Amino acid sequence: MNKQTTNQLSEQLRRRLLYRFIFSCLLYAGIGGFLFLLIYWYYHTRIWYGYETFYIVISTLERFHELFMILYLLIGALIFGYRYLSKSCAYLDELLTASDSLWKNQEEPVVMSDDLREASLHMNEVRLDIIESRKAANEAEQRKNDLVVYLAHDLKTPLTSVIGYLTLLHDEREISPALQEKYLGVALEKAERLEDLINEFFDITRFNLTHLTLDLSRINLTRMLEQTLYEFAPMFAEKNLEYSFHAPQNLEFLCDPDKLQRVFDNLLRNAVNYSFPDTVIDVRLSVDMGVLTFTVENEGRTIPPEKLERIFEQFFRLDSSRGSGSGGAGLGLAIAKEIVELHGGQIFAESHDNRVIFRVDLPYSSGNR
Repeated sequence: MNKQTTNQLSEQLRRRLLYRFIFSCLLYAGIGGFLFLLIYWYYHTRIWYGYETFYIVISTLERFHELFMILYLLIGALIFGYRYLSKSCAYLDELLTASDSLWKNQEEPVVMSDDLREASLHMNEVRLDIIESRKAANEAEQRKNDLVVYLAHDLKTPLTSVIGYLTLLHDEREISPALQEKYLGVALEKAERLEDLINEFFDITRFNLTHLTLDLSRINLTRMLEQTLYEFAPMFAEKNLEYSFHAPQNLEFLCDPDKLQRVFDNLLRNAVNYSFPDTVIDVRLSVDMGVLTFTVENEGRTIPPEKLERIFEQFFRLDSSRGSGSGGAGLGLAIAKEIVELHGGQIFAESHDNRVIFRVDLPYSSGNR
C-alpha cells in the first residue's frame, strides 16, 4: 500500500467519522429540542396547583434553563466524544491486529469491519504481493543453492583431470614430447574450465553481497563495441561464426563504461553459446528519437515463451544441464538487466523462427551525448 493510497483511506475514514459525529450531535440536539417543545406544550396547556412533582421540576428547569441547556449539550458532547474516540481506537486496534497477522500468517485473508473494508482489500493485495515475493525469493534461493551444489560437483571433474595429467608428467620421465604436449594441452584446457567455474562462484557472491552503482564518463561507444567484437574473435572461430556490425561512426555516450561493457559482453557471449555453428551474429547500434538501441540477433533454437519470460531472473539458465561448458551461473542476463535499468533503460528478449533477439534501449538526450 503506497503513501497516496494510505492517505486516501485515512481521509475517507476521517471524513466518515466526522460526518457520523455531526449527524449524531444534530440528532441529539433535535431529540432534545423535540422533548423540550413537548414538555413546554404540556406544561402550558394544563392547570397546576404548585405542589405537583412535574410542575416543581419544570419550574426549576425553566428558572435555570440556560444552565440546564449548557449541561445538556456538555453531556451530549462527552457521550459522543467518548463514543467516537472509542470507535477510533477500535479501528486502530483492528489495523494493528490485521498488520500483525499480515506478517505472521499470509495464508489467511485479512478480515476487518465494514468501515475498514477498503483498507482490508488493500491489505489483502499487499498480502498477495508478499506471498508472490517470498515465493520468488525462495525459488531464486533454491536455484542458487542447486547451482552451488552443481558447481561444487563440477569443480571435481577438471581438478581431477589436471592432477591426473600433471601426475603422469611428473612420474613418467620417458614420455615423448608429443605426448607431453598433449597432456599439457588437456591439463590447460581443464584448468581454464576450472577458472570459469571459480569465476561463477565469484559472480554469485558479488551479485548477492554488492549493490551496483554507476561511475559515469563519456566514451566512444562505437569504438568500444568494435573492440569487444574483436576480443570475441577466438570464440567466434570455435563455432565458425561470423558477425555483422552496423553502427554510426564515433557515437559518443555518457555511461559507466565497465558496466555497459559487461552488458555487451554478456549478450554477445549468450549469442555465441546458443548460436548454430556456421551462422552470422548480427550486431546493431542506432539512435532514433532520443533512444539509443543496441541489438544482438543470432540463429539458434527458439526459446519457449515460458523460458523467455524468466530469462532475466537470477540464476535462471536456459539449459539445466551442467555438462555443457557454455552453461554459466545464470547471472549474466540478470546483471545486464540491472545495469541497463541503472542507466534508465530497458532490455528485451524475443525468439521466433530459430532466431534469438536481445534489444537494449537507453535514453539518449543532450545530457548524455
